[in-house]
Amino acid sequence: MQALKEQKIEVQQPKKSLGLIEAIAVVIGVVIGSGIFFKPSKVFASAGAPGLGILAWIVGGIITMAAGLTVAEIAAAIPKTGGLFAYLKELYGEKWAFLLGWVQTLVYIPGSMAALGIVLATQATAFVSLTEMQQKLLAVGVIAFLMLINMISTKFGGKLQSVATVAKLLPIFVLIIFGLIKGQAHDFTPMVTDASTTAGFGAAILGTLWAYDGWINVGNIAGEIENPGKNLPRAIIGGLVLVMIAYVTINIAVINVLPVDQIISSKKAASDVAVALFGKGGAAFVSAGILISIFGALNGYVLTGTRVPYAMAKEKLLPYHEILGKESEKYGTPVNAMILTFVMTIIYVATGSFDILTDLVVFVLWIFFTMAVAGVFVLRKKFPHLHRPYEVPLFPIVPLVGIAGGIFILINTLLTNTTYALYGVVVTLVGLPVYKYLRKN
Repeated sequence: MQALKEQKIEVQQPKKSLGLIEAIAVVIGVVIGSGIFFKPSKVFASAGAPGLGILAWIVGGIITMAAGLTVAEIAAAIPKTGGLFAYLKELYGEKWAFLLGWVQTLVYIPGSMAALGIVLATQATAFVSLTEMQQKLLAVGVIAFLMLINMISTKFGGKLQSVATVAKLLPIFVLIIFGLIKGQAHDFTPMVTDASTTAGFGAAILGTLWAYDGWINVGNIAGEIENPGKNLPRAIIGGLVLVMIAYVTINIAVINVLPVDQIISSKKAASDVAVALFGKGGAAFVSAGILISIFGALNGYVLTGTRVPYAMAKEKLLPYHEILGKESEKYGTPVNAMILTFVMTIIYVATGSFDILTDLVVFVLWIFFTMAVAGVFVLRKKFPHLHRPYEVPLFPIVPLVGIAGGIFILINTLLTNTTYALYGVVVTLVGLPVYKYLRKN
């Protein structure tokens, strides 16, 4: 906190080896995973009307953009490795930052990586037959490969992210272009039907917000981005703009090719669109695109998520922090923290229990996300003279939109999934005695 009062953040960081392009690729790579291929069915089913479904994607993008524009100001003022953890620590105090890091380190990051690894292995069965054990071994192997790549070189991991991002966008662009040109359904005009309800539209927006999730993880590698004060907000804003355009246009293309009732009944709407446009070969094309998309998202989590325990160790908020907070002398990457995350990821892949645990913490994570958006008011009030290379536009309207979106997610989850929400709070609160023990000792 003293560093903020002196209007300067001083902290030891790994080597700055990521440029703006790599940072934007991280945002796109983490956000666009499998959701863009599987969410249309749920969104249009919840909305109850084609036009409302498209509007839900737009509203979800606006809420996400408002949050991104706001957090970008905090990220520019506090360009520390650790991202959200670092922001909460400076703005709300160490205890809140620890609780976030506790949930992320133990459950969210390794659980998400394990989930993506298993989904990738499952998707691979579209090309080769694999037993359940072989799928888990493939998942671990892919994760180990990406861990090794990012251990050796953050810059190479960033380059890999850029290549994977471009590759995953190619099938999306093909579906958009051919879907808009060759589609005959034109079923996106109706805004209201007998099935439309306010609650349904809210559920549709909620579905899109999950698909937009993940952008804030780029802040985890702020200390490794060149000129983070300028490039970090540019990466967040630029990445989210491209994601929003991709999400809205591909959904317009989907309902331009298939009738909305067929989309609602489909579990793989994007693949069905590809079959309608290109024949059975199109399904293989999209399946390959999904594999690349998941691979890129997984690499994004490896690149960004492993910096959370590293940042916590730097603040002496984890056992064996002397070890976990060290960088490799040869590569300049937080190897020990990455090994910890990898070991926990293997456990989740082997046991399969990560699905339940991830569901439990989603509600809690959005508490912290909402706090981060509201943190811009704390930043400006407590530290009005702090140098900010970037300021959120249309203040305070944009931050209030982001906060309203976060509150909507919390209330909706509490009302529709009360058990998971309450369990998530319990998991987080378990971190309190751990924090007291660490500080006492």
